[in-house]
Amino acid sequence: MKGWWRSHSVRVRLTLWYVFAMILVLGVYAGVVFAFVSRNASETLDQRLRGDFQWAAAMVGQTPEGRIISFDDDDPLVDEERPWLQVWSPGGDLLFMNDEAVVRPIPKSRELATSVDDRSVTVETSTQPMRVLTRRGRVIAQDASTSVVIQVARSEAPMRQQLRELVLIFVFGLPAAVAMAGLGGFVLARRALSPVEHITERARSISAERLSERLPVANPDDEMGQLATVFNETLGRLELSFEQMRRFTADVSHELRTPLTAIRSVGEVGLRGHRDEGAYRTIIGSMLEEVDRLATLVDRLLTLSRTETGQARMNLEDIDLVNLAEDVVAHLAVLAEEKGQSVIVNARTTAHAIADRLVVRQALINLVDNAIKFSGTGGRIGLSVGDNGRSVIIDVTDTGPGIPEDSRELVFDRFYRSGDTSGRTTGTGLGLSIAKGAVEATGGVLSLERTSPEGSTFRITLPRAAEPALARREAS
Repeated sequence: MKGWWRSHSVRVRLTLWYVFAMILVLGVYAGVVFAFVSRNASETLDQRLRGDFQWAAAMVGQTPEGRIISFDDDDPLVDEERPWLQVWSPGGDLLFMNDEAVVRPIPKSRELATSVDDRSVTVETSTQPMRVLTRRGRVIAQDASTSVVIQVARSEAPMRQQLRELVLIFVFGLPAAVAMAGLGGFVLARRALSPVEHITERARSISAERLSERLPVANPDDEMGQLATVFNETLGRLELSFEQMRRFTADVSHELRTPLTAIRSVGEVGLRGHRDEGAYRTIIGSMLEEVDRLATLVDRLLTLSRTETGQARMNLEDIDLVNLAEDVVAHLAVLAEEKGQSVIVNARTTAHAIADRLVVRQALINLVDNAIKFSGTGGRIGLSVGDNGRSVIIDVTDTGPGIPEDSRELVFDRFYRSGDTSGRTTGTGLGLSIAKGAVEATGGVLSLERTSPEGSTFRITLPRAAEPALARREAS
């Protein structure tokens, strides 16, 4: 059953659910209506019997000879309107019966008369069912009155005929109503799901080479439009990811080709003729330099991949950012001295963060190394450490040429080299990408805070250490 249900389309399943709901609702409605009509018809018949009893009690009298008679003999009512009437003595002797009672005798009428319970009962006769009401009454004769049992009855055939007609209406009308509702539900489901068909047809035509195409959005405010909009946003992210992957593949291929080409060229030159030991050492040294460059590139790519996929293991601890900044400056002081640059640490306050020390250190090394590369001879690089109450901040400022406005969004992309038009700047273009991934992996944020022709400022924001940890560190 489950497999059969799943094998049908959503449109068919919605229609079947709609038909089932209609059958259930109409079935309950029909049952309630039938019960209501049946109860009203039965109460109406009982009310007429009570009226017949009042009529009989007024019309029945006793002659001086003691006979029970009815004074309605001259009543012009037709037979169908004349009620069935019998009068019994308390002992169970039949005292009077009108013409209707003679024509349509009711079985067990004597038993009902001897056991008066003042309620109406249904008795089946040979011709039709009868509703009988048995009550005690009194017959007035001159100045005296006699206690009797009066029975009145009416046929239930009209009531039952009315109920049968109502059942026939339900039997023939409800299936037609359900069929029409099912057809309408199918049309509505088809119309409601038509945008899904259009989306499906368009989605089938979108491939990796056609990610620029988008799904049609008929109405962006309804559920289908919102679904198509979300898919289009997903396609946009996929297109961007594919573009970044293609660009990354091309950049990696270019970066790997350069040292491999150099190694091959140096090796081919070395094999062209016989050389002395010193020449071969020089050739092998050149090849090893290219191998080191290639190994460095592979290591950086591996580091970037681990940070982006979340596979890098973080050792979070309370670190003193001022000491860390001074350590990084001491590590890169030689590079700054070669260009006559000054690297200064400006600590406005003691700043402690919860982060991975090695990861933050590597990110700072990349930022300061990048600042040294792009700052000219005699430039100034500053590291400012601060605390804004919620987090700690490290600003790395240089005096380089700044970043062009159209390149600011690309500065953290892999293999991007800002200001590398002259070709004099060396590197793989992965420093800022690795730094950003490393900082984000440890719970921080790396951003380009300011840039102008006078220089740029990169900011690292890290979670602030708790006050008890700071107090213990300062006390020690």
